[in-house]
Amino acid sequence: MDLPVMPPVKPMLARPVAKIPPGMLYEAKWDGFRAIVYRDGAEVVVGSRTGKPLTRYFPELVEAFLAQLPERCVMDGEIVIAHDGRLDFDQLTERIHPADSRVRLLAERTPARFIAFDLLALGEESLLATRQDERRAALVEALGGAVPPLHVAPATTDAELAQEWFERFEGAGLDGVVAKPLDEPYRPDARVMYKIKHSRTADCVVAGYRHHKSGPVVGSLLLGLYDAAGRLQHVGVCAAFPMRRRRELVEELEPLRMASPAGHPWGAWMDEAAHESARLPGAPSRWSGAKDLAVWVPLRCERVCEVAYDHMQGDRFRHTTQFRRWRPDRDPRGCTYAQLEEPVSYDLDAVLSPDGPDPSASS
Repeated sequence: MDLPVMPPVKPMLARPVAKIPPGMLYEAKWDGFRAIVYRDGAEVVVGSRTGKPLTRYFPELVEAFLAQLPERCVMDGEIVIAHDGRLDFDQLTERIHPADSRVRLLAERTPARFIAFDLLALGEESLLATRQDERRAALVEALGGAVPPLHVAPATTDAELAQEWFERFEGAGLDGVVAKPLDEPYRPDARVMYKIKHSRTADCVVAGYRHHKSGPVVGSLLLGLYDAAGRLQHVGVCAAFPMRRRRELVEELEPLRMASPAGHPWGAWMDEAAHESARLPGAPSRWSGAKDLAVWVPLRCERVCEVAYDHMQGDRFRHTTQFRRWRPDRDPRGCTYAQLEEPVSYDLDAVLSPDGPDPSASS
């Protein structure tokens, strides 16, 4: 492979802001695997955000890249999998599997898509120093005839339309909007874009914690919500605490500490079979294929905290939540899924329509 932009390239990043800034190029924020695709004739390399190759995990996309991408190019985008009209990150993580036979089976059962949103090189020319708006025009021209599973990300310079997308697209599994300065070059590994994400709060049971990597202080609080059957499900963690606060939390939670997981709602976490019917800490990792045996400290399920979150992935928080405050006024048994706001459903195919998002696709 001999391209004007060679792997590995770390993608350009975004920093969070509260509101959509004016005067920029706006796109939906996709919830998948960030990927930079390099094609040089018959050679294709798919690089992850960290630079590690993803090529072997998506053979159906490699076929599409060879069939549809320009002979020599480098593109930035997102690999996603859709299920029932919305993005499904859990099915995407299942593709990171050591067995080639398993990867190819899943490629048939749950095929992936590639959403292209930037062009870094074309032919013999590097576009890294080219303005964002000019790169966008070149991308649209290069993929003008693209058909699924390849897509060009919808984009607009209309801030009001971007606000509509922010509100509507969440129902298709997208988690916000990205704003890109029109005159910026492509700056690898630099946070020069802006991301505006959804933010909500929920009251959760604090059912345990894990130690921080630095020692016996709190690394993350393990959060739970009760389902309709009255079972406490592990829904995620909150982890962003200053070191002083991590030490304080150990003392603060000591009266709730249990000697062992016996009698805890998640007491069966060491049993592989128990993970099939409930969400427990220490679930098998689809990245490593191994069980996460990191020790956690069980707590009596008597404390409630309020956390901020952006969106759900199935029955769990998609990302790490942010601790807001303790809620001594809340009964832990009242911390159920029923409190969570459900976004209006919106079909992913309508988002990706060549004619632009369909305003009638929500329901």
